[in-house]
Amino acid sequence: MYAKNHLGLHEGDGATLLSVLPLFFVLFAIPSGFIAGKIGRRTTISIGLITLTIMLVLLYVTPAKALLTGIAPLPLVGIPLVEGGPRMLTLAGVLLIFGGAAWALININSLPMIVDLTNAARIGTFTGLYYLFSTFSAIVGPNVNGWAIELTGGNYNIIMLISPLFMMVALWLMLGVKRGEASQVN
Repeated sequence: MYAKNHLGLHEGDGATLLSVLPLFFVLFAIPSGFIAGKIGRRTTISIGLITLTIMLVLLYVTPAKALLTGIAPLPLVGIPLVEGGPRMLTLAGVLLIFGGAAWALININSLPMIVDLTNAARIGTFTGLYYLFSTFSAIVGPNVNGWAIELTGGNYNIIMLISPLFMMVALWLMLGVKRGEASQVN
């Protein structure tokens, strides 16, 4: 709905544009594990949270027309900027690439960090808590965004202002984590 109501794209083009984020999440999944192995999970997750926050703020402050500026041809996940024209990577697509990579830094390293916070006897409980809160946020987040859109008279861009606030809360909580780094294997 953001792509349709804020950017003025057709639903199909909006879905194609959004597909850049999960594509780059998958492409960056293995590198994010290697990065965490070098600099630590806490630091890696924090970098991901900061990068995702910056990406969301840039989506908020950049005018919709500028977000649809063509950067380069991109056959599979680009969008046509003119009817029948070539599929293009847009500025919004570039931001979503960074968002996908940032999400990989966060998501790929979160569960292993939780697992390493506990002992074998309580691993199921900690994994359950991880999924409880992940699922809870997936339920509450869209509702909070929907209420904000309604309260602002249909301003879908408000999502890009609310989301960074939650990323900063996550970063603040991450700063309190003192354990959960990977053990060195010889």
